[in-house]
Amino acid sequence: MDTSKLDQVVAQARKAQAVRERDYREQALKLYPWVCARCGRTFDRQNLSELTVHHKNHDHDHNPADGSNWELLCLYCHDNEHQRQLEAQGLAAPGTGAGPGKAATHQPFAALKDLLRNR
Repeated sequence: MDTSKLDQVVAQARKAQAVRERDYREQALKLYPWVCARCGRTFDRQNLSELTVHHKNHDHDHNPADGSNWELLCLYCHDNEHQRQLEAQGLAAPGTGAGPGKAATHQPFAALKDLLRNR
């Protein structure tokens, strides 16, 4: 089976995505101060790679030139925002960082009170 055509299509799609992302990221960095919109952490040229562009409506193809669908978030706040969205949609158990499933039942400090009492 010849996969060269498929490989070419995938390569073109990845290249187009990289160009699109670079363009809206550069625009957002020109529009907004280099500060995380959630935690307030400031960025400079040395750590700018840790500042990401978040799409407020979660549609990566909706990139108005005025930046109304963007906000700059640090890596940590960006991950948190997407985790919160998954939890709101019911696709992840709250606070687990995982998909649907059972919540943890292990209680590592269950006997702590007894241990401290015996000291």
